[in-house]
Amino acid sequence: MSSQTPPPSGSSPDDPETGIEPVDLRKALEERYLSYALSTIMHRALPDVRDGLKPVHRRLLYAMRLLKLDPEAGFKKCARVVGDVMGKFHPHGDQAIYDAMVRLAQDFSVRYPLVEGQGNFGNIDGDNAAAMRYTEARLTEVAQLLLEGIDEDSVDFRETYDGEEEEPVVLPGAFPNLLANGATGIAVGMATAIPPHNAAELCDAALHLIQYPNASVETLARKVKGPDFPTGGILVEPHDSIVESYRTGRGAFRLRARWKREDQGRGTWVAVVTQIPYLVQKGKLIEKIAELLTAKKLPLLADVRDESADDVRIVLEPKSRAVDPALLMESLFKLTDLESRISLNLNVLSRGKVPIVLGLSDVLREWLDHRREVLVRRANHRLAKIAHRLEVLGGYLIAYLNLDEVIRIIREEDEPKAELIRTFELTDVQAEAILNMRLRSLRKLEEMEIRKEHEALTAEQAELTALVGDEALQWGRVSSEIKAVRKSFGPDTDVGRRRTEIADADDLPDSSALEDLKEALIEKEPVTVILSEKGWIRAMKGHQQDLSALTFKSGDRLRFAFHAQTTDKILLFATDGRFFTIGADKLPGGRGHGEPVRLIVDLAETHDIVSAFVHDPARKLLVAATDGRGFVVPEGDIVANTRKGKQVLNVTAPVEASLCVTAAGDTVAVIGENRKLIVFALTEIPEMTRGKGVRLQRYRDGGLSDAKVFTMAEGLSWLDSSGRTWTVKELDEWRGNRAQAGRLPPKGFPRTNKFGGGGM
Repeated sequence: MSSQTPPPSGSSPDDPETGIEPVDLRKALEERYLSYALSTIMHRALPDVRDGLKPVHRRLLYAMRLLKLDPEAGFKKCARVVGDVMGKFHPHGDQAIYDAMVRLAQDFSVRYPLVEGQGNFGNIDGDNAAAMRYTEARLTEVAQLLLEGIDEDSVDFRETYDGEEEEPVVLPGAFPNLLANGATGIAVGMATAIPPHNAAELCDAALHLIQYPNASVETLARKVKGPDFPTGGILVEPHDSIVESYRTGRGAFRLRARWKREDQGRGTWVAVVTQIPYLVQKGKLIEKIAELLTAKKLPLLADVRDESADDVRIVLEPKSRAVDPALLMESLFKLTDLESRISLNLNVLSRGKVPIVLGLSDVLREWLDHRREVLVRRANHRLAKIAHRLEVLGGYLIAYLNLDEVIRIIREEDEPKAELIRTFELTDVQAEAILNMRLRSLRKLEEMEIRKEHEALTAEQAELTALVGDEALQWGRVSSEIKAVRKSFGPDTDVGRRRTEIADADDLPDSSALEDLKEALIEKEPVTVILSEKGWIRAMKGHQQDLSALTFKSGDRLRFAFHAQTTDKILLFATDGRFFTIGADKLPGGRGHGEPVRLIVDLAETHDIVSAFVHDPARKLLVAATDGRGFVVPEGDIVANTRKGKQVLNVTAPVEASLCVTAAGDTVAVIGENRKLIVFALTEIPEMTRGKGVRLQRYRDGGLSDAKVFTMAEGLSWLDSSGRTWTVKELDEWRGNRAQAGRLPPKGFPRTNKFGGGGM
């Protein structure tokens, strides 16, 4: 059933009487969506590169200025400010306006607050501000800088949404607000994320850019060392990465909490966090740490306490005094918001019109160009004022010199203005100024005072005229203004002192420390690893000694069983020559039959496990294939980081990997399926990380059966079928060189052609 109502009978679809107008739906949607997208991008989400403000912030500051809420003035209710902004400038909800105002007053959200609040404006725990009827506010010195000169024709104005008022298109912006306070916003199809920076460093970079317009990003990055967050913290991003982010306008910064070790006496200590990363709510952070503690995912941590007052103080108590403080904090950095990643996406409105991603030098350049434009406009405005005043002073001087005649004309003439113009050749402005003069001013009209003011204004006029016509003078004046800002927010001031420390690359943990961290995040417990003939693997709690009670699936039985710790890595060697690595803590529990190993690693159905053992990075292994080829490989080089494993021994079907034994000793004994034994020095086998290897023994029929590395002085040992150990020390009869055929083994050697006792 169609939902469209047909037009009345006898009327056409575009009949003006019915009000029905045919519209192309696709075209209408495109036009309306484009209008919405442009409105969001231009008037809501993206800041202007020149003053660093979004429309709501700009309107807030301008409305507060109209209310005369200067830093020296008293406070006014926020509800009054929000009402003015909503009624005159910003046709949106009052809560949205108040939220924006609250953020401008929070010293933990904004590096240089633009609003000074009185009352509850929220806190770093994440608590909301009080209602706007309870709080009061006024402008700060930084906001004054942004508004400085707005009445001197320094920026353009436009009509407000109802056409009854005017609002500034952009603020004069004597403060580098975009980078100093940062901004975040999500528009349609684009977003912006700008972290706050240090104002003094930005001023230094801007001054350098004035002097050297083609300065490289690398040079500017030595001035602007990195973001400077209101909540402090430690920036652990490498310098090269910071430079690249500033070059492209896109990147991210790793920020860590600041902490210190506090001794508690008798060898005990606690770690105290004094600064947390930017935009992290302290209450939620502590909740998260407590949850991880309950879930036993922080085995090095015993307790967490919040002892904060006006400052941040989070106390972290270790499990024992033997815990390494750095390792404890690394575990917390890895799992909690004590380390966060702050994005950089310098997507701004260039010239207030074009959304574009700019680099550091482009952002500073546009701000400097805006400051120069503001300077010229203010100079021209002042020149116009001076010209008008000089014209008036000229009229006053004529009136003073001819005071009696002026009084007579005003008293007796019907058209005194026209008569004054005719008699003294005055301009309309001069005549109007004389007529509007108060009688009490007549006694002050002394020639010397008039001429003194005239000379001062003439000198100022000449100076401003030279300024307007000389670009070098303009940049000199802009530099002076920036230097004044830098002095107010320099590194020796409380507000300008850098809060975020830049860490050196040497301070970051090395790979060995990270490995220790991975182990520290796992609670160390003894387990027994069980692998069946059909490839089912599990880890039973504790070091089991009696394995006779183990149960397996029908037709399956035990193949490998060995003791390990949950912090160990388990290595599996497969017939395709690959080594697979599994964390012991990742193995399925001992209840039931476990899981197929093929669900944990990518082992093909046509291949099987040759050997399984606990990883020892200091050990070396002898690996070999069924064709008798093999080599020695350091165990530290065979650890795989993916499910696919690591190819070590190269084999081609029908040849398969068949042997992996510890290479501890000085001699190798190799026996083939043809029951021939050869003994030779281990040094004859090369040490490699990957390859086919070299021939260990020559075969006419069959292939490799087993091999063993041993110490010649201790003799060659093996287990017979009864479990007895046999040792032979006189091996001259079987000694030879690698790749020889060998001879029949000594009397008592097992018919299985295996040395027994396990290879690992």
